Parts: sequence; C-alpha cells; structure tokens
Amino acid sequence: MKQSLTVNGRSITTDVDDPRMLLVDFLRGTLGLTGTHVGCDTGQCGACTVHMNGMAVKSCTILAAQAAGTDVVTIEGLSGAEPGSMHPMQAAFKECHGLQCGFCTPGMVMSAIDLVNRYPGASEDTIRAELEGNLCRCTGYHNIVMAVQHGAAAMGR
Repeated sequence: MKQSLTVNGRSITTDVDDPRMLLVDFLRGTLGLTGTHVGCDTGQCGACTVHMNGMAVKSCTILAAQAAGTDVVTIEGLSGAEPGSMHPMQAAFKECHGLQCGFCTPGMVMSAIDLVNRYPGASEDTIRAELEGNLCRCTGYHNIVMAVQHGAAAMGR
C-alpha cells in the first residue's frame, strides 16, 4: 500500500507492506529516523513521542497507515539547517541537565514543546502533570521541569 506524508518537512511516498505496522516502526525502520525510541510499546513511557499535525502523539499507538496525509515531526526535525544547531527546548535540556542516559529525552523534548505551546507560562505543577505520560528512570524530574521552563522562556512561551 502506497503512503504519502510529510516527515520533518520532506514529502515522503513509500510502500507500507504491513497494514499493522506502527508509526514508530515506520519512522525507525523504513525512514531510519532512530531518534524516536521504542520503549514500552503500550503508550505508557512516551519515548516514542513525535508531533503529528502539530500535536504530540505517541507513535507506538498509531498505525503507519493512519499517518497518511499528515505532517510528522520527529526529534531529528527540530534542529535548524546549521549543523549542530538545536531547538531552544533541546538546548534547555542540555543546559539544565534535564537528561542523563538520554533514552527518554527525545520523547520528553517533543512533549515539552507541545506542552508549552498549549500552556504558555505553565506552572511547575502543570509541567509535572503534563509530563506524567513520559517516564524517566534516571532523574527525579527536577532538572526536566527546570529545562521545560527555560526552554519555554527561550521559545517566548
């Protein structure tokens, strides 16, 4: 089955042989975008979070076929054209030590951007509540919350 969608600003038309293929597997296996991580395969951990049509979604809960005609942005699509450039939220996670092993970081960053776009000036309580669907096994979330606040400020949110 042919499928067309936009991924990280690039139009893609490709075959999806298995109608049961998950979007996360399509992004990683078919397109080679391995920044989107496979964690729990049940939508519980948030490691697979991407933006679809501007909203954060867990790509392990969406079939690749459901993404036809959509605009998907992965962690790889956030940085600018300059090599080594970072989105303000990515830079904030680095500066505030909001990551340790890095496994949850792509999904956490994608969720954080969506969060601050929906809740400009979000309080610490709101940030913590909104990130409940993203698990980090290394940190106590304090630096993640601080990174979200700094990233929001850098984004003018």
